[in-house]
Amino acid sequence: MAIVSKSRKNRRIENKNNTVKISQAPIIVSQEYQATPLEVWNAITRPQQMRKWYFEQIIDFKAQVGFKTQFTIQHNNRTFTHQWEITEVILQKKLSYSWQYKEYPGLARVDFELLPAENGVTLTLTNTVTEDFPDNIPEFTRESCLGGWQYFIQQQLKNYLE
Repeated sequence: MAIVSKSRKNRRIENKNNTVKISQAPIIVSQEYQATPLEVWNAITRPQQMRKWYFEQIIDFKAQVGFKTQFTIQHNNRTFTHQWEITEVILQKKLSYSWQYKEYPGLARVDFELLPAENGVTLTLTNTVTEDFPDNIPEFTRESCLGGWQYFIQQQLKNYLE
């Protein structure tokens, strides 16, 4: 994971295409599920469950710091080889991994945090860019990134768990 030494408040980067940049606030998406912490944890860490709501192309996944995985998605005639490395695991509470693409510059950290809720568990996903993504790829716009996380966390995972 890259370390950014400059304050986000002091950085000004022209961003005409609104791509995800380190100068922007993280993308945060939350959802409450009527499920136990173990059920939500298993859904975000077990490959056979992740394939049902997240990416069916996931080959392997282990919630262990240092574990690396990759899988490829084709979208709009472009290849996106997802490369993840687990950076933090707190059992049934927090999972973090770095996220980058083999074909493009850019790096992000994704944090899944589980907290008790009145009727189950609230999962909060935070996507923090640590190295800028290219301006010329529509999938790297903030709108696309936010929409993707809302789809996965607020629709797909919710439907899977409930």
